[in-house]
Amino acid sequence: MNKSELKQAVCKAIDERAQEIRDFKVDIWRHPELGFKEHRTADAFARVLDSLGMSPRTGLAITGVRADLQGKEPGPKVAIMGELDAVICWEHPEADRSTGAVHACGHDAQLASVVGAAIGLVDSGAMDYLSGTVAFIGVPAEEFVELEFRTKLQEEGKLEFFGGKQEMLRLGHLDDIDVAEMVHIESDTPGRVVKLSSGTNGFVGKTVRYIGKEAHAGAAPFLGANALNAAILGIMGIHAQRETFRDEDHIRVHPIITKGGDLVNIVPADVRIETYVRGARTEAIMDANRKVNRALRAGAMAIGTEIEIKEIPGYLPLRPSAELSAIFELNTRALLGDEGVRVGEFSGGSTDMGDISHIIPSIHPFIGGVQGAAHTRTYKVVDLDMVSVIPAKLLAMTVVDLLWDGAAEAKRVQESFKPAFTKDTYLKMWRDFVKGN
Repeated sequence: MNKSELKQAVCKAIDERAQEIRDFKVDIWRHPELGFKEHRTADAFARVLDSLGMSPRTGLAITGVRADLQGKEPGPKVAIMGELDAVICWEHPEADRSTGAVHACGHDAQLASVVGAAIGLVDSGAMDYLSGTVAFIGVPAEEFVELEFRTKLQEEGKLEFFGGKQEMLRLGHLDDIDVAEMVHIESDTPGRVVKLSSGTNGFVGKTVRYIGKEAHAGAAPFLGANALNAAILGIMGIHAQRETFRDEDHIRVHPIITKGGDLVNIVPADVRIETYVRGARTEAIMDANRKVNRALRAGAMAIGTEIEIKEIPGYLPLRPSAELSAIFELNTRALLGDEGVRVGEFSGGSTDMGDISHIIPSIHPFIGGVQGAAHTRTYKVVDLDMVSVIPAKLLAMTVVDLLWDGAAEAKRVQESFKPAFTKDTYLKMWRDFVKGN
């Protein structure tokens, strides 16, 4: 069997069990769970891998799952990743009424594509022709939400970083991975299109607390120090900085007030903010972050309150491997035609795959089949095969390319990759960031 025939066999195996892949996606959609709480989702993913004859390890970075599939001989290890968690969008008509969770970012479909790739590679017997290992990984907590909950886990010593891939990396669960691939759903792209991104924004997170002095808001407001006014001035100071952000750096700062006071009749003395500072380059993010902190502190100084700023390591900008992207692109053109490929589009969102891409050659293409914007009430899958079955084929076909012929392509991808960090220097970078702020 030649490589082209093997790819056809893999795709045929996926088609034969396509309904199972669709059903898995729908099941995960109906049971959304938030980051580091995805116990049911992780169990469902692990059961499928177990049914395919693998031995999944569970409980990695709290809820992560990994199972390895061996080839005919040793070689590079290729990870196919899927994310377990949902996002919060209370306004979505199908959101969980108790948690606000909904898969309005498509992680349910993404995880189904990992399942589909595993089915294709196992049922076709493809690994008998390939050199190396495929690791199917369910990763927790890509969505950077519920910061108070994650802070509590951090204080209890259960995690250090708020992103699941960061935690998997820190704990050594990715130490042996040589190449990593995954897909993600694109907003408002109903057609059968794959966007090969030129990159995404990274970000740092922060929580802010203004500490004022309470007083009777009607009888004696002059005895208080209004923390809400300080916060508003801080936010206005951020707005005044926006003209200093360069267009090409794609800086985004979007604070929310999570606590504005206690009672309307009391001068607010405890006001809290959460925000990200996003950007396309790490240096630009850090520069903007310093400006944001100056503005926040200026609000406190103006009103005479105290301020506490806690810096939280966010995600690095995505830097896809050009060589790996080219392989994925050829498979996409073979499956969807030239009209199904868009190259070089930048995304203003962020992902912890960005962190992985600074250490391991990685790709994170965006998949169509969705109507409406991600993270909003309008999000809706309109092409079930495009979000699950087709990307399963693309992921598996790319594995065949990488591990065929003694894994020559995987080795070429590795050799051409120039990491920005080792694992140790990456961890040091974020730890120094926290200490320095």
